[in-house]
Amino acid sequence: MSRVRGRTPGSTALYAARRIREIEEVADGAEIDVLVVGGGITGAGVALDAASRGLRTVLVERGDLASGTSAWSSKLVHGGLRYLASGQIGIAWESAAERHLLMTRIAPHLTRPLAQVLPLHGTDARSRGAFVGTGYALGDALRRGVGTPSALLPAPSRLSAAAVRNLAPAVRVDGLHSGIRGWDGQLVDDARLVVAVARTAAGFGARILTRVTAQRLRGDGAELRDAVTGATFTVRARAVVNATGVWAGSLTDAVALEPSRGTHLVVDSARLGGADVSITALVPGSRSRFVFSVPALHGRSYIGLTDVAADEITDDPRPDAAEIDFLLDTMSTVLADPLTRADVRGTFSGLRPLLRSVHAGGGETADLSRRHAVIEDDHGVLSVVGGKLTTYRRMAQDSVDAAVRRRALPTARPSLTADLPLVGAWPRERTGEIRAAARLVRRYGAEASFVAGLGERGSAAGPSAACGVTPAELEWGVRVEGALSVADLLHRRTRLGLVAADAEASADAARDAFARAGIDPVAE
Repeated sequence: MSRVRGRTPGSTALYAARRIREIEEVADGAEIDVLVVGGGITGAGVALDAASRGLRTVLVERGDLASGTSAWSSKLVHGGLRYLASGQIGIAWESAAERHLLMTRIAPHLTRPLAQVLPLHGTDARSRGAFVGTGYALGDALRRGVGTPSALLPAPSRLSAAAVRNLAPAVRVDGLHSGIRGWDGQLVDDARLVVAVARTAAGFGARILTRVTAQRLRGDGAELRDAVTGATFTVRARAVVNATGVWAGSLTDAVALEPSRGTHLVVDSARLGGADVSITALVPGSRSRFVFSVPALHGRSYIGLTDVAADEITDDPRPDAAEIDFLLDTMSTVLADPLTRADVRGTFSGLRPLLRSVHAGGGETADLSRRHAVIEDDHGVLSVVGGKLTTYRRMAQDSVDAAVRRRALPTARPSLTADLPLVGAWPRERTGEIRAAARLVRRYGAEASFVAGLGERGSAAGPSAACGVTPAELEWGVRVEGALSVADLLHRRTRLGLVAADAEASADAARDAFARAGIDPVAE
C-alpha cells in the first residue's frame, strides 16, 4: 500500500494475539475518536475512512467479519442499471461512480468485468430485445459519464443465436432468435472484500475487534462484551456509528427499516455448461425483472435473486420453497435442460436494510429505494442505514463526515478513500507479474505470492480442503485474515461452507491450519 499524505500504514495482518492486545488497550481506556459497531462492508468502510483520516478508530463486531448480510450478496459491483428503471437517477449515478472506483483504483484485484448474456426466444424476441437494449444503452451512458473505459466494460451489443450458444452452451436452441450482451462488475467474493477493507483499516491503526458485542450504545460510548472470554467493559468515544445493517433498529429507536430477503441457489457450473458469463432470464410477465447466474469459486455458480418481504430479522435467514422454485423455474425458461431441486447444492439468503420511510405502502420490497441515510438519535448515536454493497465507500464517507461535523472530531481532513487502494491491490493489466498461480492471484492480488510462499516454505504443509483449497490458504486465513474459528475459515475466508458436503470434507484441514498457527479455534 502506498503512503497517504505523509503517513505510512502499519501492519494489516489480523490475528488472535493482536485482537487480545487491542481489546486490553480499549478496556484500559485507550482514547477513541470513532467507535464503529458492525463488521460488515459498511462498518469496515467507516473504520477505514475514519482511520485513514487520522482518527483513533475502534470497530466491534459481535461475530466474524462479514458474518451477516455482507457475505450473502450476488457478488456483483452494480453499475446502477436497475435503478434507472425505477427513476432513481441519483442512486444509479452513484452506483456507476463507485463501481468505477472499485474496479479501477480501490480493488482491481478483487473485481473483473462480467458479461451478462440475455437469450431472446420466441416470436416477440425482437421487441423484447429492443426494450432491454434501451436499458443497457442507458446503463452504458452512465458508464461513460463516470469515466469507466470501454476497454474495461465494453458497450452492450446484439448477439446472434450462434454467439449466444458459444458463450452459454446450456441455453435452449429451440426458438432462440438472438441475444443481448451487457457488462457489469463482479467481485471474486463479497466476504473477501470486507476482510480487505477491514485489514486496510487496521493498517491505518484501526482496532478491528471481532466477537465483541455492543450491549448498549450512547453518543459518547458503549458497553462492550468480549464473547470469547465473557469480560465486559465500558468505553468512551467522541462519536459512535451504528453500522449494523438490518440489526440497527435493535440498538436505536431512531431507525425504522423494512427488510427484504434476497436468496441465491448454488449449483455446479457444469450444469450451466461451464459458462463464464452471467446467463440472464427475464421473469415471465415482466420486462424489467431478471433472474441471473453468476460464475463463482470452486466450480460453482450462483442463481439469484429474489426480493421478498422478510418476516423476521434473524442471524440465519433461509429461503422458502416458493423462492427456490421461482429461481429454478425462471432460469429454466432459457435452458435446454431445465434445472430441478436435485441440482441445488446449497442456498444462501441475506436481508437488505431498506428504509421504511421511503415506502409509501402497498408495493413490493423490490420497489423500495436503495438510498442510504445517516440518522442521529436522541442520545447522539449516528446510524448509517440503507444503501448497498457497491456504494459502501460513499456511505462510509458520509458517516464520517457527519461524525466530524456533529462531534467536532479533531481533524479537518477530507475523506481519502476514493484514491486509497485496498491491501493486495495491483494494476489489472500487470497481474501477470505476480509470481503465483492464477487462482491465487484472483483471490489475493499482490499478496498471492506471499500465500504461495507460505506453502513453499513448508509452514503450510497439511491436508488440503475440498475444491483444491490449499493448506497455505487456510493458514493465511488464520495468521493474516483474522479467522478465529473453523466456521470463519470455511464460511467466509474460503466460502466452502456454501455447500455442506464441501464444509464437512474440509473441517479437518481447517482445524489443522489453526494447529500449525499455534492457535486454538474458538467454538461457534
